[in-house]
Amino acid sequence: MAWASSFDAFFKNFKRESQILSEENIILIKHYTETNRLEKALSVIQNALRDIENAPLNIAVTGETGTGKSTFINALRGLGQEDVGAAPTGVTETTLKRIPYLHPMFSQVTLWDLPGIGSTSFPPENYLTEMKFGQYDFFIIISATRFKENDAQLAKAITKMNMNFYFVRTKIDTDIDNEQKSKPKTFNKENVLTKIRGDCSRHLQKTFSSEPRIFLVSSFDLSDFDFPELQNTLLRELPAHKRHVFMLSLSSVTEATINLKRDSLKQKAFLEALKVGAWATIPLGGMIMDDIENLDEKFNLYKSCFGLDDASLENIAKKFNTHVNTVKARLRFPHLFTQKSNEFLEDKLRKYIYHISSVTGGPVAAVVYYKRSYYLQNLFIDAAANDAIALLNIKDLLENEVEPYISQPPDYWE
Repeated sequence: MAWASSFDAFFKNFKRESQILSEENIILIKHYTETNRLEKALSVIQNALRDIENAPLNIAVTGETGTGKSTFINALRGLGQEDVGAAPTGVTETTLKRIPYLHPMFSQVTLWDLPGIGSTSFPPENYLTEMKFGQYDFFIIISATRFKENDAQLAKAITKMNMNFYFVRTKIDTDIDNEQKSKPKTFNKENVLTKIRGDCSRHLQKTFSSEPRIFLVSSFDLSDFDFPELQNTLLRELPAHKRHVFMLSLSSVTEATINLKRDSLKQKAFLEALKVGAWATIPLGGMIMDDIENLDEKFNLYKSCFGLDDASLENIAKKFNTHVNTVKARLRFPHLFTQKSNEFLEDKLRKYIYHISSVTGGPVAAVVYYKRSYYLQNLFIDAAANDAIALLNIKDLLENEVEPYISQPPDYWE
């Protein structure tokens, strides 16, 4: 009974957009544990983990040539225009075929560049059939000006097929800059955004009974305008098992996105711990380097997810004209595996276990949480997420003269 309530309490800590386990599965697992049918509970957990790990995500992006479609696709893939594998920009659309672009880190995420419906002779229903509409999880309809009648009719056809679509108005940063330059005395950013949104809505209201939601974005700054809200909307409306890979595929450009990744990874670590029998209390005496070495793969995954891998840190160092070791010295995560930090790690782990147990139920939760690999993963996730948040203000971080982490006392985890 305590196991079930602890499980239920854990997942209640997460908002809908970050939950990677469906409500149906949560109810099933709780029911099986309350009735002491742990084998059935573990079967549900194992199947859920398989679905989460293998879930493909296919995103259709459609719009006319010149709307910033390729730039938007590259932004979602975390690539710049000149990076290897980036979708070509500034080219006239000459093909009526869809083009797939894999995410560079998560191969199960594919963004499909679809030709704008206006560049084809197909009516909306036929266009969707030609573009194999059944393969996508949702559609993003892009425009850099006003949405046209073709866009509205396409959205209506998508709705009839019980699929989700989202209107995205791109190049908002350019519009803002142009308005500010042309009207420096009367310029008001919020008024400009309201006007753009209103213009887009008016052209779509003729087709829709209610005002459709329009997201204003800049593909060069996903932390600004409506992209964070678009991100949360997509996550809320995706099936639970597909949220994990989508969250991890997003660039760590805001604290909110980083925390969504943190939540997703913690839930997966929790489910994995349950699968292998995390309810068994394991003594924590002695050094724990064996556990650390077995978690190399997780460690590297977390580095990549939060932009702390060597290539990402090298790029940051180059951008700020400093050595990569200068950046690493101000971060905690890169030093968790170093020899000097081993003397601190066991103490950190003990404190971390006490902290999580106090938050999630103390002794009641102990049967679930006393698994060293689970706590180590949580320690890694929190260290990586906190470093990623610190890197959002990299300039301040570099200007702040601090001693390297490995020579600091272990009070960071208190």
